[in-house]
Amino acid sequence: MNAGEARAVAERWVAEHSSDIPDFAGAFLSGSTAWLPAEAELSPSSDVDVMVVLSARRTPRKPGKFRYGGALLEVTYLGWEPMPSGEEILASYHLAGALRGETVLADPTGALTALRAAAAGDYARRRWVVRRCEEAERRVTDGLAALDVSAPPYDRVTGWLFPTGVTTHVLLTAGLRNPTVRLRYLAARALLIEYGRPEAHEELLALLGCAHLTPERVAHHLGTMTRAFDAASAGPATPYPFASDVTAAARPIAVGGGHDLLARGHHREAVFWIAATYARCLKILAHGGPGAAEAFMPGFLDLTEDLGVGSAAGLRERALRVRDFLPRLRRLRDHVLAANPGIED
Repeated sequence: MNAGEARAVAERWVAEHSSDIPDFAGAFLSGSTAWLPAEAELSPSSDVDVMVVLSARRTPRKPGKFRYGGALLEVTYLGWEPMPSGEEILASYHLAGALRGETVLADPTGALTALRAAAAGDYARRRWVVRRCEEAERRVTDGLAALDVSAPPYDRVTGWLFPTGVTTHVLLTAGLRNPTVRLRYLAARALLIEYGRPEAHEELLALLGCAHLTPERVAHHLGTMTRAFDAASAGPATPYPFASDVTAAARPIAVGGGHDLLARGHHREAVFWIAATYARCLKILAHGGPGAAEAFMPGFLDLTEDLGVGSAAGLRERALRVRDFLPRLRRLRDHVLAANPGIED
């Protein structure tokens, strides 16, 4: 399936289900599909992100990932009441990237079309690119400031992992690239090589704690995560917001995507999503009772030891390293901004 066909599938789902969604106000594509040309083939380890806009402040639980029309859709609800302004969209590094192209799937009020015009017109303006980079950096600092080292291992590691991973988004945003989720480190690698800073990619991997890991070691962690994934996906549904990421339908992404990166020689770039998925599996298993996750905890703790975050002290130290890296990250951001021919003054 190519990106154009995936868009058509998403548009059909929205047309069939919008009347059943209370406060429905529109829908648009996000994620990798929003960035691809229509003829580009979708990877088997990719999903199709659909953002459904509701004219409400509170939203119901998102449908998440599910199969429809031969594609793996991931549907998320956005509560936009009131509707954001064009300036608010341009300042958001996720929303501006999604709405800058022909991504609107449904627009009963015309509001999304107006926002898309604003995003497309000024997306590459330097002041807005800088604003989006600053938003990404705040996600790093705010996320690390909220780190709770007393939480269960899977929660505290998640609390460190995602803010640390947003360091890649600062650079991808400066490069006018997709701030992808699962493949963020691979995308950052390509960007930094293109802009003559390959050594900075090693620094990002070192902050994640995986720069030293061998293919064999990463394959081991992928194997232990897969066993936890299969156990968690076989259990009953849980109210966890990311539960649909740990299902049989999502296995080609969570597990197959890891194998694909290893096969292509990008084992270290696979570590972020292996760790994120492992933590989510344990969260889901723990919902079934205190002992449900115990069989899979040793493998997770083994991974956290390899990353240097196996203890509260290790997490604090690793978070401090990320904070100390921020001035260097800003210099790298500015280098990309200055050299990027797509930036408009």
